[in-house]
Amino acid sequence: MKLRKVTAASATVFALALTATACGSDNGNDGSSGSDGGKTITVGIKFDQPGLGQKTPQGYAGFDVDVATYVAKKLGYNADQIEWKESKSGDRETMLQRGDVDFIAATYSITPERQEKVDFAGPYLLAHQDVLVRADDNSIKSPADLNNKKLCSVAGSTSAQNVKDKLAPKADLQTYPTYSACLSGLQNKAIDALTTDDSILAGYAAQSQFKGKFKLGGFKMTNENYGIGVKKGSDLKDKINKALEEMVSDGSWQKAVDKNLGPANYKNEPAPKIGDIKS
Repeated sequence: MKLRKVTAASATVFALALTATACGSDNGNDGSSGSDGGKTITVGIKFDQPGLGQKTPQGYAGFDVDVATYVAKKLGYNADQIEWKESKSGDRETMLQRGDVDFIAATYSITPERQEKVDFAGPYLLAHQDVLVRADDNSIKSPADLNNKKLCSVAGSTSAQNVKDKLAPKADLQTYPTYSACLSGLQNKAIDALTTDDSILAGYAAQSQFKGKFKLGGFKMTNENYGIGVKKGSDLKDKINKALEEMVSDGSWQKAVDKNLGPANYKNEPAPKIGDIKS
C-alpha cells in the first residue's frame, strides 16, 4: 500500500511537470519559439518580384524581405531563424487562415474585402499604379497618351484593363505571361508601356541588366496601401505595428527603400502612419 502511495505521488509530480513544460512553450502566435529556443518564425513573401521579394542563389532579397527581417528581429528572431515561404497572390488569405505562416509581407494591398478574412498591420508603404516606359521615350506624359500605344498586360492582372477602361480606351493591350517578358518587349520596342504598382515596376527596372533603360511615368493612378497580413485576431498585429514605427523612426525604412528601389529613381511617398489607409 505504501509503495502505491509513493508511485501515485510520483505520477502526480510527473504530470505537473509535463503541464508546466507545455505552458512554457505557448508563445501566443509569435511563431514557433523565441530566439532563445532556436526555432523559427515562418514568413510569407513573393519569390519572383525583384526589388521586393525575390529568391536568389544567394538567398532572399528585396524591400519586403528587409521589412520582414526587421520585424522578425523585433519579435525576437534572428535572420537565420526565419523560414521563408512563397506566398502567391491568390494564396495569401488561405495561408494565414490555415496557420501556414505567421505573417505575410508580399506587396499585400489592404482592401476591405481582404480585411474581412485577415488582419493587417501597417500600412508600411504607399504605392501607386503607374507605367514604365523606355528612358528615351518622351511621348507618354499622361495616362491619356497611352491611347493607340501598345500596353503590356500580364496574364491574370487587371492593371492594364483598368487603364483601358478608365483612362485610355484606345490603348492596345498586349498580353504577356510575365512582367519580365513585358520588360523584354519594352526594351525591343514590341510594346510601348507596362503598367502595375510603381514599386513593382521600380523593382524590375532596378535590375542590373535594365539599369538606366526605363523610367516611371509618375502618374499615380491608384493608391496601393501595402500591409503585413496576420491571422484574424492575432496579437502579432500590435507588435508588428510597433516594429514598423521603430523601423521608420531609426531610419532603417528609408535605407531599405533606397537600397532596393532607388536604382530605378523611385520617388517614394513618405512612410505612412500606422492605420492611415489612403483610398
